[in-house]
Parts: sequence; C-alpha cells; structure tokens
Amino acid sequence: MKDADIEPFFATLKAANPMPVSELEYSTVFELLTAVLLSAQATDAGVNKATRRLFHVANTPQKILALGQQGLEDHIRTIGLYRMKARHLLETCRILVERHGGKVPREREALEALPGVGRKTANVVLNVAFGEEAMAVDTHIFRVGNRTGLAPGRNPLEVEQRLMERVPPAYRVDAHHWLILHGRYVCVARLPKCWQCAVARYCDFQPKTPPPALRHNGSGTR
Repeated sequence: MKDADIEPFFATLKAANPMPVSELEYSTVFELLTAVLLSAQATDAGVNKATRRLFHVANTPQKILALGQQGLEDHIRTIGLYRMKARHLLETCRILVERHGGKVPREREALEALPGVGRKTANVVLNVAFGEEAMAVDTHIFRVGNRTGLAPGRNPLEVEQRLMERVPPAYRVDAHHWLILHGRYVCVARLPKCWQCAVARYCDFQPKTPPPALRHNGSGTR
C-alpha cells in the first residue's frame, strides 16, 4: 500500500463506522480484561455467551476467587481451553488483589506480568479501556496488514510495529477496531469479499475476488 493511500484508507473505514467498539461485552475494565483473557482461540460470541452467566454472579477479582477452580470452570466450560483459562484467570485475580488493590493496572509491564495476559491482551486493555494508541494484532489484523500491504510482517510484533509507524495519528486509537472488523467480516481468510470492500482501491491484493455470480459462471478468477 502506497503511503498516499493510507489516509483515505482509514478515512473510508471511519466514514462507515465513526465510533467503532469492541464486540466483547463488558461494563468495567476488569470485565474487559477477563473477556479478552478468555477469548484466545474462541469467538467473541462464544465468550459473550459465557461471560453473561459469569458476570451475573462474579464480576470482580474477589468474587472470581470465591468461585474457586471448579466453580469458575462451571461458568466458562463452553469456551475452548476453559480449564487452563480458569487457572490463569484465578491467578490473575489473586495478583490483582494482592498487588494492585483489586484494580487492573494501566502499565504494560504490570499487565503482561499477569498469567494468561500476553502483549495482544495488554494492547486491547490499554487501547479499549484506557484509550491509548495500541495495536492488538490478532489473526484478522495480521492477515489484513499483510494482504493489503498496509503493514507487512512475518509475525504479530512486526505487523504491530509497522502499523504504529504507518497509521496516521488521527486514526491510531480506533485503528485496531476498524482493522479487526474489516478482517472479520470483509477481508476474510479463505475468500475475501473484495466485491463489497470499500477500501479495495487502496489494497495491494492483486487477485481481487469477484462477486459470487461471476465465480459460479466461471467468468472470474481467484
């Protein structure tokens, strides 16, 4: 993607969705941290289904700890890797209570020191909860960054660093949301929906996917 195309690329995404938000459901910073921790290798819809039950009975570190391992597992067992995630969440809650007064810290180093919280999760919390310029590179953003030519990289950290270099300051706070939603619903993995992509003109992806009718008629190429 040419440097000159980056501003109109994000301006177009912003025009379509001026105030993007996370699709994870939460009402506090702790609930957000919990939802993101549980979301690894799981869909937001699946996490939301589980956290609606969980947060109804336990939505603070102290209340999660009171559930114990088995009690917590009973509330999140519909989520993949739920036993491991329960262990991580309980230990995270213990650290929050013992070291941070039950509050979620705002410092990256402190966030990444929590069990089950890596750089991506820390970036989500910093960006979504605290409004900081941070890029949480998941599988969708990694794909969009490479496919469009916006932020090519061999791994998530390289894509993140490239995004921080190339995304104009005015768009940095919301860029994470626009890119993840674009990757989730338009620039999908197997068959990108180029025919309905509002930013296709700025994208480096050459074999643009034709509309379904053209593909079925054999008129288009992959």
